[in-house]
Order: sequence, then C-alpha cells, then structure tokens
Amino acid sequence: MVGSIDTLHRSLNSNGSFYNCNGLEEKLDELRHLLCKSDGDPLRIVSVGAGAWGSVFAALLQDSYGQFRDKVQIRIWRRPGRAVDRATAEHLFEVINSREDVLRRLIRRCAYLKYVEARLGDRTLFADEILKDGFCLNMIDTPLCPLKVVTNLQEAVWDADIVVNGLPSTETRDVFQEISNYWKERITVPIIISLSKGIEAALQPLPHIITPTQMINRATGVPIENILYLGGPNIASEIYNKEYANARICGAEQWRKPLAKFLRQPHFIVWDNSDLVTHEVMGGLKNVYAIGAGKNGSSPDQGKCY
Repeated sequence: MVGSIDTLHRSLNSNGSFYNCNGLEEKLDELRHLLCKSDGDPLRIVSVGAGAWGSVFAALLQDSYGQFRDKVQIRIWRRPGRAVDRATAEHLFEVINSREDVLRRLIRRCAYLKYVEARLGDRTLFADEILKDGFCLNMIDTPLCPLKVVTNLQEAVWDADIVVNGLPSTETRDVFQEISNYWKERITVPIIISLSKGIEAALQPLPHIITPTQMINRATGVPIENILYLGGPNIASEIYNKEYANARICGAEQWRKPLAKFLRQPHFIVWDNSDLVTHEVMGGLKNVYAIGAGKNGSSPDQGKCY
C-alpha cells in the first residue's frame, strides 16, 4: 500500500493535477547514464537568462523532472536587482487573485502578503524574487511553477552539466565570456542548449555570419559538438499552457538524439536534426521579420520562441 501511495504522489505535478509520469524517470536515468552521473550526484541543469522562452523551458523541465530531487537539480539564473514597476505589480496582483491555484499556492508558501504590500506601494518587488514564485516579467499572465533562482552567475554555472542559453543573441557573447572564467578548472565538458535567435555579421577574413552557438564556442572553447540549438514556430506561453507545439534540436548526433527524447512531452514534440546552422539562421531571420512587422504598425507578441 505504501508503494501505491508513493506512486500516486509522484504522479502529481506542481499544480496538484494528475500527470502520467510513466517513462520520465527512465528518460532521466538514460541521460544521467550518458553523462556518467553516479548515484547521489544529481544531474545539474541551469537556464541562463530569464526571458519568456528561457523561463518556460526551465519551468517545463521542473514540471516534468523536479519530482526526482535526488537525481536532478534544475535552476535558472537572472541578474539581480531589477525592480518591478508599480503598474506591473498591480497587474500581477490581479492575475494572482484571478487564479485560484496560484492564490492557494502563494498563501500556502506564506508569500501572498508581499504582493498585497507591493500593490499598496509599501514594498518593492524584484524580478528575481517574483520568478521564485513562478512569475516571469515577460509573461505576467502566464504563471509558471516556482523556480529555483540563482543571481550569482558563478554559482549557477560552475558545475552545471547542461547549460541552457536563454539570453538574447546580443548578450550571449559577453555572458559566456564571463562564464568561461568559471570553467577554466573544469574536467568535464558541459552540454549547452542554445534557445537564442539572432545573427551577427562579420567582414573579416571574408563576409560571414556568426550565430549564437558559434559565439558560445568562441567565448568558452566548448567543442561545437557539445553545443546545440533548440527552436521552432512557437509561443512560450502557449507551450507552458500545454497547447500543441513542436520544435527541433539541432547539432551533433551524440547529444541531439538523447536530448530530443529527454525533452519530448505529449504536447511538446521535439525532433532532432543535424543541420545546426540552417535552423539557427532561420530562427534569426524570424526576428528580422518581426522588426519589419513592428515598423509597419503591428506589435509582435511577447513570449515568441521561434
């Protein structure tokens, strides 16, 4: 009977609803085996950057695998100190009170009062603080599961097995150059999954483009075989709300196939493809189209994650 209760408990997701976790632990064990993780040593996954897609990606992993606490540790890094403006704090309070599951969760964690105080103007909320309660600044209307947030970059990445790049392409090089300083003494090479869209142009020695995975490779020295790109024609909030979506993870076969299996969910289908550069450039071109649409008077939706 104890075993049955334990099985039922582990089949409850972070929102308290029944979720079929059959196969999740097996997928996690397979990836741990490939990364030579021993018992008692959790697989460490960190998402660097807390925009819409980076936050949703971390939350998806937490929803699926966070129950296996002895086998995996999932965290997200964002810069500290960004204050939430008064209008956003007021809207956040309205969202909280319109969602019974979120309201109950915050009350249970004794976190509700701080949002009351922020709405009254007696308290300043910070972006990293609300992310711990499951609120991404880019998607206030889409509450996520609570996330383990780290604001010290060295603490976040120094021993990470898998690093997810959720940064804009304009910030990727600088942040990963800083990260490289913390990896100088590493023995094992991490896996990096880049969600970033955007390209840079260079003129020397010949005109060419530079993609985020190439920026990471040059900044850190991590072999390109360990750097992958994940993207697709999706909107982050829709993915988290379990609307059907699909994406491709591109890169070397050694890692893209097991990672595609690890990331795949019933509502989020992840395919694998060897053509890293083409798919990454296509993701960058999406941003060009979005800018063009914005200049024509339309406003691109927040949370897109092509």
